[in-house]
Amino acid sequence: MATKIDKEACRAAYNLVRDDGSAVIWVTFKYDGSTIVPGEQGAEYQHFIQQCTDDVRLFAFVRFTTGDAMSKRSKFALITWIGENVSGLQRAKTGTDKTLVKEVVQARLCGYECPVSSFVGAWRQVRRQLWGLRSPGCSSEGVQREFCQIPEQMGNSGSHVGQSFCSRFLPEEQAEIDRLFDALSSDKNSPNVSSKSFSLKALQNHVGEAVPLEMVTRLYDGMRRVDLTGKAKGPSENVSQEQFTASMSHLLKGNSEEKSLMIMKMISATEGPVKAREVQKFTEDLVGSVVHVLSHRQELRGWTGKEAPGPAPRVQVLAAQLLSEMKLQDGKRFLGPQWLDCDCDRAMIEDWVFRVPHVAIFLSVVIHKGFLVLCSSLDLTTLVPERQVDQGRGFESILDILSVMYINAHLPREQRHCWRLLFSSELHGHSFSQLCGHITHRGPCVAVLEDHDKHVFGGFASCSWEVKPQFQGDDRCFLFSICPSMAVYTHTGYNDHYMYLNHGQQTIPNGLGMGGQHNYFGLWVDVDFGKGHSRAKPTCTTYNSPQLSAHENFQFDKMEVWAVGDPSEEQLAKGNKSILDADPEAQALLEISGRSRHSEGLREIPDDE
Repeated sequence: MATKIDKEACRAAYNLVRDDGSAVIWVTFKYDGSTIVPGEQGAEYQHFIQQCTDDVRLFAFVRFTTGDAMSKRSKFALITWIGENVSGLQRAKTGTDKTLVKEVVQARLCGYECPVSSFVGAWRQVRRQLWGLRSPGCSSEGVQREFCQIPEQMGNSGSHVGQSFCSRFLPEEQAEIDRLFDALSSDKNSPNVSSKSFSLKALQNHVGEAVPLEMVTRLYDGMRRVDLTGKAKGPSENVSQEQFTASMSHLLKGNSEEKSLMIMKMISATEGPVKAREVQKFTEDLVGSVVHVLSHRQELRGWTGKEAPGPAPRVQVLAAQLLSEMKLQDGKRFLGPQWLDCDCDRAMIEDWVFRVPHVAIFLSVVIHKGFLVLCSSLDLTTLVPERQVDQGRGFESILDILSVMYINAHLPREQRHCWRLLFSSELHGHSFSQLCGHITHRGPCVAVLEDHDKHVFGGFASCSWEVKPQFQGDDRCFLFSICPSMAVYTHTGYNDHYMYLNHGQQTIPNGLGMGGQHNYFGLWVDVDFGKGHSRAKPTCTTYNSPQLSAHENFQFDKMEVWAVGDPSEEQLAKGNKSILDADPEAQALLEISGRSRHSEGLREIPDDE
C-alpha cells in the first residue's frame, strides 16, 4: 500500500517547532500503518534522542538557536532516522517517503527559503549541540550513525576532509589500526619506503590472496589520494599513517558523505564527477571481492562461492541491481547501458551509499576480513546465513552466496541468521505431495526454482504453509528474481492474495501460488509437478512483479524450499506430521485402495496426541 501523510496534522506540528515563542523545539513524524502522522514532541534534545531506537524509523524536525544574547537566531534541520533493526524493505521505502515529509517541511531551513543542500551549516551545528547527549557508554560510531542522515558538503572540494578530520575509532580500536600500520610500514620488501608510510607492495604482501589485486589497488589509491592539508597537488607516493587512519575511519565508521568521498577517490584520481561506467566497474569489483574474501577466509557458512550457471554471471547481476538504485541528476534511475556515459557527482554517490546499505557493508567485509583488522566488530550472521542440510544429503543448490545474501537482506532481521533445507526436488523427488509434506507447518520459508530457460525466481512466505482452499500469509511476503536480473517485489495493498497452497480439490486450482488470483498467479507451481506459470500483464496485482519466468507457462526440474530463522517447538512438532494427517480424505482414499501408510508406526507420536 502506498504511503500517505496527514498533511494538516503534520503541518500543525511543524509550525509549532518553527514558532520561536513555542517551547517545543522538536517533533517527530512516525508511521501509523501506511500513514505518516505527528509523533512525539518536546523541549529537550535528550527526549528526542530517546525516540531514536534500533527498531524504529521516523522523521524529525528540530529547531536550535545560534548566536549570543544580542543576536540569537533560530535554525532548523530535517532528520531521517532508520534504526539498525529496520528491515531492508522498510529502509528503502523510508527514503522515498521522505519526499512526502518535505512537502510539509518545504525545506524552510536556516530561517529562509532554501534548497535542502543549503542547510549543511545548520546541520553541523545541530550535530555539535546533540553530540554529547548520548549516554557515556555510547561510542562515536553510534552517534554518527544516528545523525548522518542529512546530506552535507565538505567545503568546495572533498580533498579538504583532512583539515577537520578526527578519528572515530575507540582507543582500543585505534591501537589495532596503529599496529596494522606498523606492520605495513615495516615491510622488508619495501626498503626504499619511509618508516612512516607504506607502499602498494607492502599492502599486497599483507593481504596475500585474500583480496583480488584490483580491489587492493583501489583501496591503496584511495588512501594515498586523501589530502590532509588541502594543499596537495596530487596523490602522495605512498600512504602515511594519517592518510591510513583517516581512510579506515571513513570506510569503516564514516557516514554516507565520508564513504562516498573514499569511493570517489577509489574510482578516479581526479576531482569532480566520474562516469557511470566507472562506478559500474567499481561495483563489480566490490561484489566480486566480497565473494573472494569470504571464500578465502572460509566464511561462506556452508554456501558455495562458485559462480552459479546461467546466462549472466551473478557478480554482474548483483552489481547491476545495486547500480540500478542510483538516481541520476535528473532523478531517473540507472536502468541500462544507455546511461553508462552519464556523469555521477559526489551528491549522487553519497545518496546512493545512503540508500543502498550493501555498498557500505561490502566495503566493510572486504576490509575487516581482507586486512584481518577489527574483525570482532563485524557480524556476518545476518549477512551470510548458516546453511543447514541433513547430514549425508549434500547437493548443489540453485542459489550461490550472492543470491542468498541478496534475498536474506530483505527478510525480517530475526530470520536472517539460518536457512534450513525443507525440500529439494533433487533430494526428495519430483512430487507435489512430497513438496507439501515437507513444507507445511514449518514456519517462514523461501521457495526458489529454476525453469528450463535458466531463469531463477521464487518467493518468501512469511507464515507457515497450510494446505487449504483459502489464501494465506501477510504483507511481509514478497516475490523475487535472481536470474537474469535481481529484484524484489513487495506487496501493493491491492489484495491479500499473498500465499496459496491446495491439494486434492476438484473445483478450485491445486498447486502452490503467490500473488494474483486463481489461474493467474504471479508465481504458480502446479500439482502436476514440473509445470507452472507466472502471469503478469503488465504486473502482478499483489506484488507488482513482472513475468518472472522466460515464458508465461514454464517447466522446471529444480525447486528448493528453505525455512528461515529458528523453528518454534510447535513448528517442529507439526513438521513431523505427514500431509495425510492434514488431509483425511486422502488418507481414506489410500486405505480404500488397499495401500498402506508405510510411515505409520515409524514416526514418533507427538506430545499433543
